[in-house]
Amino acid sequence: MSKDKKANVVKIADVKVACANCSLYELCLPLGVQDDDLDLLESIIARRKLAKGQYLFRQDKDFNAIYAIRTGSLKTFTLNSDGSEQITGFHLPGELIGLDAISSSRHPSNAKALESVSYCELPFEQLEILSSKMPSLQRQLLRIMSNEIREDTSLAILLGNSTAEERLASLLLSLSQRFKHRGYSSHQFNLSMSRTDIGNYLGLAVETISRLFTRMQDNGILAVNGKLINVLDMDKLKSLTRTCPNHRADPHAPHSA
Repeated sequence: MSKDKKANVVKIADVKVACANCSLYELCLPLGVQDDDLDLLESIIARRKLAKGQYLFRQDKDFNAIYAIRTGSLKTFTLNSDGSEQITGFHLPGELIGLDAISSSRHPSNAKALESVSYCELPFEQLEILSSKMPSLQRQLLRIMSNEIREDTSLAILLGNSTAEERLASLLLSLSQRFKHRGYSSHQFNLSMSRTDIGNYLGLAVETISRLFTRMQDNGILAVNGKLINVLDMDKLKSLTRTCPNHRADPHAPHSA
């Protein structure tokens, strides 16, 4: 193991209460895991960091672990035949990424840091062994994977049946809800992704994204200062969509009967 990697791997003694004391405990994998089982889960976790622009994993590379974001944000994207990007998602603290590689044992996309990122690395082989012994962990993994499927379906519907304004409003509402679940403001937040990335994700030209932001400002819905978004009228923002966004829904929210 390299010197840098040794420095980044957390010793078991240092993580005995890492998950229990983590501010993301209610959002991340340990939700529902019994206290006695937390020690087992924490023993396989490594804490690591990425600088802005670094890759967490690359498309078609071997799958070895899943990752829980602690701070910062990433984008996932595939490369088209001409080398251009097709963005498939934006990922915030408390979210897991890498699950879509389980079936093929290779990552179907790239994951790149949009800003400085810290994350927990969970080796999948060890996680799989633990989950077979810990029903609560296995259930949580299934819930998170189910949420990913629902997210993909919702995104396909959003891109196929929505106007440009509905697409942007849905993304902003989704981010607002996700920040709120993490204890941050739902009305004021920074966009770590560029407008070019937003346009790529929503299937819109960057000029269209800029025009829509200007229109929302003129209508008193948003105040935009660079990457800082201030939602002035949440009801008006919601009214721009036919339904509130359910892609990237909270996997820990209670389900209706």
